[in-house]
Amino acid sequence: MLRYTLMRFGIFVGCLLVVWCLVYSGLAPRGLGDSNGLWIILLALVFSAPISFVVLRKQRDLASENIVRRVDRAKANLEANRSQEDDADDDARGTQAQEQAKAS
Repeated sequence: MLRYTLMRFGIFVGCLLVVWCLVYSGLAPRGLGDSNGLWIILLALVFSAPISFVVLRKQRDLASENIVRRVDRAKANLEANRSQEDDADDDARGTQAQEQAKAS
């Protein structure tokens, strides 16, 4: 997941540099008033999103598979713990019932 995030950030930084060069060379419009920096960041986000979507498809799928594996493992561990607690509770209740039957 970290690899995907770093690659996505790298694509954003690359787009940011390209947009910055385009704005300051006059090929792309400057923002309104003092909003030039925000305009550059917004344009870089708009350009980097579809590029990341296409270019990082494999990495995104791998990250998704890793997340699914972790969730499945956590569910299995939770179910194992739950069954252990149920068995311990059943054993404790069985012992109490036997003691009460002997006392009667």
